[in-house]
Amino acid sequence: MDNVERLLAIEEIRQLKARYWRCMDTKDWDGLAQVFAPDAVFDLSQVNSVRHPLTGEWTPPYGDESAVYRGHAAVLKMIRDSVARLVTVHHGHMGEIEITSETTARAIWAMEDLIHNVPGESRMFMHGFGHYHDTYVRLDRGWAIQTTRITRLYLERD
Repeated sequence: MDNVERLLAIEEIRQLKARYWRCMDTKDWDGLAQVFAPDAVFDLSQVNSVRHPLTGEWTPPYGDESAVYRGHAAVLKMIRDSVARLVTVHHGHMGEIEITSETTARAIWAMEDLIHNVPGESRMFMHGFGHYHDTYVRLDRGWAIQTTRITRLYLERD
């Protein structure tokens, strides 16, 4: 892969990740289905854990294998079940994208998310900061998210 092809792949992955966040927040389920590989894995075992900056301890401790969703259908069902009735705003920043082969890549994305119940329902609020840790695969239709894992630096809940 030459430098131009590498830069094009990086830009395609940036747009793919932006599409993921937009489709999730706008509840575009058909669009969201297009961003994941058939054998996608979404690991939420660390999504509610925050590392203490002084002790290094994770609170609460990591979840278990039940928080890891495997396969396209399971990943999409988990996302839809989690956010369909919520107002969500996800911001992704500063993607560190590494092309690892002609058909694979990995990235770490800084992120911020805000999650609220829809107006008129009891108040629920979550505001977090952290990182997405992704791998990607190039399919016939273009790049797709193969694996994703969320880690947290900060999480506020109401």
